[in-house]
Amino acid sequence: MRAVTWHGRRDVRVEEVADPCLRDSTDVIVEVTTTGLCGSDLHLYEVLGPFLDPGDILGHETMGTVREIGTEVTALHPGDRVVIPFNVSCGTCRLCTAGLYSQCETTQVTEYGSGAALFGYTKLYGQVPGGQAELLRVPFGNTLPIKVPHGPPDDRFVFLSDVLPTAWQAVEYASVPAGGSLAVLGLGPIGDMSCRIAAHRGIAQVIGIDLVPERLARARERGATVLDLIEHGDDIANVVRDLTDGLGPHAVIDAVGMEAHGSPIAETVQRATGLLPDALAERIMRRVGIDRLHALHLAIDMVRRGGTISVSGVYGGMTDPLPLLTLFDKQIQLRMGQANVRRWVDDLLPLVTDGDPLGVEGFATHHLQLADAPSAYEMFQRKEDGAVKVLFQP
Repeated sequence: MRAVTWHGRRDVRVEEVADPCLRDSTDVIVEVTTTGLCGSDLHLYEVLGPFLDPGDILGHETMGTVREIGTEVTALHPGDRVVIPFNVSCGTCRLCTAGLYSQCETTQVTEYGSGAALFGYTKLYGQVPGGQAELLRVPFGNTLPIKVPHGPPDDRFVFLSDVLPTAWQAVEYASVPAGGSLAVLGLGPIGDMSCRIAAHRGIAQVIGIDLVPERLARARERGATVLDLIEHGDDIANVVRDLTDGLGPHAVIDAVGMEAHGSPIAETVQRATGLLPDALAERIMRRVGIDRLHALHLAIDMVRRGGTISVSGVYGGMTDPLPLLTLFDKQIQLRMGQANVRRWVDDLLPLVTDGDPLGVEGFATHHLQLADAPSAYEMFQRKEDGAVKVLFQP
């Protein structure tokens, strides 16, 4: 089969690799029909090389058709249409049954002290082959795949793998009170969808902040108040306070993570770390830290006293020192974590099967063939051609 494989910093290739096969009696093999390019994939493209091996298959936003099932799979049959959550979670352990699928005890990567394994996402999360491929082996066939109906286009469902549950959890964790306000930092796929979900859930005031014109335009079209970070610069927090009775928003979602702009020193360290031998770079990333915390510091400054910061953006390595005194003094609640995909399926399925209130069918900006993956990664990394969300059809 063909698959997108990692070979070094900014070096991904589409290659012929061995087809996956059933390894356990509860495995299923899925023929991929659509697979997404996620902002988190750019971390692999740019800085997380020490935790990858050449030939690793990337991708964690996948849907397709069941081709083959293990002998103990009863919940699915060949021909069923499924979406695959990016968490590799068993669905039956103590933490899964508590709704913490991203902490699944069965697949925790204890070697690195990490939570549940992820598809296509480094040794830190199990080095499980990903879904930017023609075929994908999926474990826990009775509990992990999300069965969806035939008929509507893939765009209606594929975002159940990551974007929708990640954004839903971000809004849920923000805990905005009735009549309250929410600021969203970063209007990439997660931030954009967070704004849509917030409006759908009745949050009275939604403010989206970014510096890419196309992203600002998308959020504005869906009813958010948008602010251009370049236009307002260091005064952005004051501008948001002016929009929220001088107090700041009740909650802020950091949908940026380590892709944040505004820290050229940290950016240089990230790039330099990628040039070091893997063993040394791994120690630096795990113990010293190469994060850019501009967005998180901005959220802390911007949120009102007693408010909540919900972090959905991915941070890699140990972070720079946090302003704990400010967090404590402002009595800020901080919530974060990988999305517990399966926990939110019951909330989200009606929104993609009974109409399309979140606009998922028009959410992707680019539909490309899998062979176009190398150029698509570069385009997405450079934020060119209005790229917000890219989907591949193998």
